[in-house]
Amino acid sequence: MSDSENDNSDERTAGDKHVPLHERRRPWWHWQRLTGSRPRLGVTMGVIGVVAGALLGGAGVAWQAEAGPFADDRACWGAFGQDDAAALFEGRTGGKADVKSSEVPITSDRTGAEGSSGQCLLTADGSRITVQAHQLDTRFGGAGDQWADEFLSARLTPLGGGLLGMASDTRAWLAVPDGCIGRPRDADVNGGPTVIDMATGWTIYDDEVGTEAPDRLARAVVRLVNHYMAEKGCTGTIADPTGRMPEPPRFLDEQKDAMCGVKGLPLPRGYGSGSLGRTLVTRGAGPVRTCDRRVLFHHPELRLMTVEDPRLAMLYERLSRDGAKDPVKAGDQDGYGFVRDDMGMFQAECQTGPVTFLIRADSARRPADIRTLLPRFVAAEADRIGCGPLHITVPAKG
Repeated sequence: MSDSENDNSDERTAGDKHVPLHERRRPWWHWQRLTGSRPRLGVTMGVIGVVAGALLGGAGVAWQAEAGPFADDRACWGAFGQDDAAALFEGRTGGKADVKSSEVPITSDRTGAEGSSGQCLLTADGSRITVQAHQLDTRFGGAGDQWADEFLSARLTPLGGGLLGMASDTRAWLAVPDGCIGRPRDADVNGGPTVIDMATGWTIYDDEVGTEAPDRLARAVVRLVNHYMAEKGCTGTIADPTGRMPEPPRFLDEQKDAMCGVKGLPLPRGYGSGSLGRTLVTRGAGPVRTCDRRVLFHHPELRLMTVEDPRLAMLYERLSRDGAKDPVKAGDQDGYGFVRDDMGMFQAECQTGPVTFLIRADSARRPADIRTLLPRFVAAEADRIGCGPLHITVPAKG
C-alpha cells in the first residue's frame, strides 16, 4: 500500500463502517494503530522496530513492521484466518498446526515505478511458508532467473481459466489482473506483472506431484490476490480454480524423435533415458510449457521452455536482445534472439504478442547441442502454438 493510500486509510478509520472488520479489531501494538498521523511515523517505526526485534529475535529475523501474533486471527495482510493458515500446514505437522505469523506490509515506492512489494512468513513446528507480493523484474525471468527456476518449473500446473498463475505441491503464484493495479503505472506497458507467490519449503524433484497439495496452494494464492484487490478497491473476485486445473505433470518416457514430447525434435546423442535424469513436462494449456531434466537446488541441468503468455514473455525481452554476441538470424519482423555455449533464446513476434523460446543448460559443456536443438525447437513449438512457420538460423561456432 502506498503512502497516499495509508493517508486515506487513516481518514477512513473515523467511521468503522468504512473499515474492514480485521482492521477495526487490530490490537494496540499494530502498526496502523500506532501511526495515526504522518508526523509521528518516523518515531513510531523506530519503536516498532524494537518491538518487532524483541518478538522475533529468537528466530533471527528482523522484520520492518507488523510482526507478532495473529491480529485477531488474521494473517498475511488480513487474507488468512487462523484456520486458513493452519490448513496450509496440513500433513506437515501432527494435528492442527499452531501457526505464527510475521509480515512486512505491502507498500509501493512513491513514484510507483517498481510496483507493490511485501512479505509474510508463516511458521508452525519448524515448518515455514513464505508469501511474497512483488512486481516481476524484466531482467531475465523475474529476478535474475531464480524466480523462473522455481515458479516456472515443470512441476507446476497452470491454474487455467485465463489466469496467469500456476501451482505445484510446494509452490504457487498468481498475477494480479492488469485491470486492478496489476502493473505499477499505466504507461509502463513493458513492466512485469505484479504477482503474489507462495513457497512452502524444500521440493523433492524425484517425487511425483499429487493433486491435494497443488489444489490447497491454488486456493490460498487466489485468496491472497482477492484480498489484495479488495484492499485496492477493485471490484470482482477470482473464483476457485481447482475444478479446471489440468492434471499434475508426470515423468515422461521420451521417444527418440520427440525430445520433451515435442514432435520433430530428435534427442541428441547421449541424451537417452537416464543420461540426464528423468524428464518432467508441464501439462495443460497455460502461460508456459517447461521441460526440466535433473533439477538440483531448484536449478535444472537442462531446461527447454516456451513462454506463451506475453505478460511473462516480456521478462525475457531485454535478454533476448542483449544476451550474447552471436545473434540468431530470422525473417523480417519474426523476432530476435541469440545463442551461446550454455543457452539459446528466441523472442518471436506472434499474432498473440511476444513468445519466448528458451533452451538453457547449467554449464557450457555441450554447446553444439544448444546450437543444434534451438532452430528445431523453435520451429516445432511455433507450429504447436500456431505461430509458425518460423525458421531461424544459428551462426556457426566461431
